[in-house]
Amino acid sequence: MDKITRRQFGTTLAKGIGGAALVAASPVNCMVSSANQKKRLGIALVGLGSYSTYQLAPALQDTEHCYLAGIVTGTPAKEGVWANRYGIPKENIYNYDNFDGIANNDSIDVVYVVLPNSMHAEFSIRAAQAGKHVICEKPMAMNVAECDEIIAACKKAGVTLGMGYRLHSEPYTKAVKGFVKDKTFGAINYISADAAYRSMSNPNQWRLNRKLSGGGALMNMGVYAIQSVIYGTGENPISVSAQEFSTRPEYFKETDETITAQFEFKSGAIGNIMTSHNVRANRLFASCERGWFELDPASTYIPLAGRTSRGELNFKQESQQKLQMDDFASHILFGTPNVAPGEMGRRDMVIVEAIYESIKRGGQKMALNFEPTYGFGG
Repeated sequence: MDKITRRQFGTTLAKGIGGAALVAASPVNCMVSSANQKKRLGIALVGLGSYSTYQLAPALQDTEHCYLAGIVTGTPAKEGVWANRYGIPKENIYNYDNFDGIANNDSIDVVYVVLPNSMHAEFSIRAAQAGKHVICEKPMAMNVAECDEIIAACKKAGVTLGMGYRLHSEPYTKAVKGFVKDKTFGAINYISADAAYRSMSNPNQWRLNRKLSGGGALMNMGVYAIQSVIYGTGENPISVSAQEFSTRPEYFKETDETITAQFEFKSGAIGNIMTSHNVRANRLFASCERGWFELDPASTYIPLAGRTSRGELNFKQESQQKLQMDDFASHILFGTPNVAPGEMGRRDMVIVEAIYESIKRGGQKMALNFEPTYGFGG
C-alpha cells in the first residue's frame, strides 16, 4: 500500500483534499519519572482538524489530570489563532518539520496524534523517540506492520501507548462491559453492531483518498463496530466472514462504501457488524440467555442512550474525550489501568485486515487467533 509523506499531505491539503481531521502498555515503573512528580500532564495535539478543534481542545479545558500544553500543525495561520484562544506559548508550537524538537520541551508529556491514518505511524514513532507518551487516534495505523513498529518504538523508549478509544471511559459502554463481566443477563447468544453515517458533502475529503486513509468506512466507523461486538461479548472473535457493497461508485472511487461482517466466538456466540459511509446507523444490541441490552446511539458523542430487558439506562454524561484523556493521564500519574492500550489498536487492525482479505476471497471465513485476553484494557 502506498504511503503519503507529511510534505505530500500538506500539498494535498492545499489542493482542497482536507477534511476532519499497540502490544501491552508500558509498566508503571518504566514511565517518565518526571511525569510522576506532576499533578497534571501537558498534552500536545498533533493535527488541528475538526476533531482537535471541536472535541479535544475544548475537553482539555475541563480535564483534571491533563491540560492543553502545545500544538503541532502544518498550517501556519492556525498557530496564532490557537495561541490566542488557549494561551499556548510560542515555544510550545511546532510544525511537522521541527516536531522532533519537542524532545527538549519538559512542559509536554503526552503527544496525541490526530492526523490522517497514513501519518499515524510516523508521528507516533517520532513522539516515542522524543520521550513522550503517545495517544494514537483510530485506526492505529494503515496496517498491522505499522502497528508493530509503533509498539516497538514505544517499548524501546519506555513510554506509554494508548488508543484514542473514548468509549471505554464513558458510562454507557462501561455498563455494557459490566453486564458481560457479571453475566447480568446470562451468556451472550447474539450480538450486532452498526456504525455508519452518510458522507455527501465533500468528495475531496481525505477519508476518500486511499493514500491518506488506507480504506473507507471500515477503517473509520468500522472500528467502533468491531470494538462493540468485542466488549459486548467480552471475547475476541475466532473467525470472520465479510462482504462489501457499493451503490455510489462514482463518489466512493477509492474506498469501501458499505461492509458487513459476521463473527464467531469461542463461547458459541455469533455476531454481525455493518459499517458504511452511505447510510446512518449507530446501535449495539445483544441477545442473552436471560434478556437483552442495547445502546442506541452507541458510539456517537454525547448523548448516548441505552436500555435493557429490565428497563432504561440513565447515566450522567459529559465529554467522552475529557474522560478518555483523564483516564490516560491517571494511568501515567497514578498507575490506574490503561483502559485502551496499544495492543487493542493492533488487535483491531488484525481484524480489519482479515475482513478485507475475506472480501477479496469472496466472503471466505478467515480464522483469527488471539490470546484469551489479548487486546483488552484494564
